Parts: sequence; C-alpha cells; structure tokens
Amino acid sequence: MARKIGIFGGSFNPIHVGHAIIASAILRQQLIDQLWFMVTPENPFKKGQNLAPEHHRLCMAELVARRITGAVTSAFEMQLPRPSYTIDTLNALQKRFPDDEFYLIIGADNWAQWDKWKSPSEIVSKYHVLIYPRLGFDVTIPEEFHDRVMLVDAPIIEVSSTEIRQLIAQHLSPAFYVTDDVNKYITENSLYRELEAK
Repeated sequence: MARKIGIFGGSFNPIHVGHAIIASAILRQQLIDQLWFMVTPENPFKKGQNLAPEHHRLCMAELVARRITGAVTSAFEMQLPRPSYTIDTLNALQKRFPDDEFYLIIGADNWAQWDKWKSPSEIVSKYHVLIYPRLGFDVTIPEEFHDRVMLVDAPIIEVSSTEIRQLIAQHLSPAFYVTDDVNKYITENSLYRELEAK
C-alpha cells in the first residue's frame, strides 16, 4: 500500500524541541502517514558549519523519533553523493520506493529562498511541499502551486541549533531546548564543547 512520507531534512546539529514539536504537529494533521527525520551529511547552505559526527546526529535524532508516533530516523542521504541536494535525495528516494508519495517539509525561511535551491521547479512538479511557519517570514504560494504546496498549521518555535551549541561551548545547560535524553547524550559524548570557528 502506498504511503505518504514526509521528509524533514536537516543537519540536526543537534535536533531540538522545535524540530520535535513541528514534526508532531504535522503528523497530527494526518497529511502524511510517516515522517522521516532525514539527517543531512552536508548542507550546501551551511558549508563550514561545525558538524558533530554523523553517527552522533543520527543517534540524537533517533532519541527524538522514537517518542513521536509515526516518526522515524533515516540515514538514506548519508549514502548519496555530497553535498546533499534535496532534488537528488527525493529522486533517489522515489527510485528506491516507487510506490510511495513524498512530501518535502521545509520552513518558511527556506521557502523565502526557494529560487536559490537546486531545481526548485522540478521539486514542485514531482513532489509535494509542506511549509511550516517561521517568525518574520510571510508565505506566498503561487496559484499554480496550490495543488502541490501548502502552509501547515504548526507552532512558531524560535529555537536554533546554533544557539544550543553556543550555550554548551560556554558551559551552560541547553535544558528545555533539547529533550532530556538528547541533553544526556550530548554530555556523555562531550559534543559541542568548543565554539565554532567564525
């Protein structure tokens, strides 16, 4: 049976409560059957970022996914050529799972720079796009995209992974920004102890 699968991609460096709340909100609306946290090995928009090793980011995403009904963690993009371009990932997913329907989940900030993505027209022509709101970004969807692109009802969560990494580097607790088990994982594995090079 065909599944509607939402692809929520990101560096998840680290995954935080904002990611979890948005994923939960989208799944509750039953727009998709499953949500995959797609951990990105290298984001073309974030070159030079101080990334924690892939296996740590995957493990942290799994800690969150296992607590959200309908969510799973995927390392699919780790097997693809780098840097990771969304259209290449979606096309590879469609080839691997030809019976499934894929929905790309992005923030309104990403929609605002949609024209800078690789092959944005191809993405919209082949796949659905679910946009979640972000503070300071109005979402305008051209009429010709109305059957493929929609703004979803989700809370506006202003938590950033950058802020979390900076707190940890300053020996401050990221409690309440990340789940307790992710916080424990970060501590036990001594992640993000050093400030990023600017």
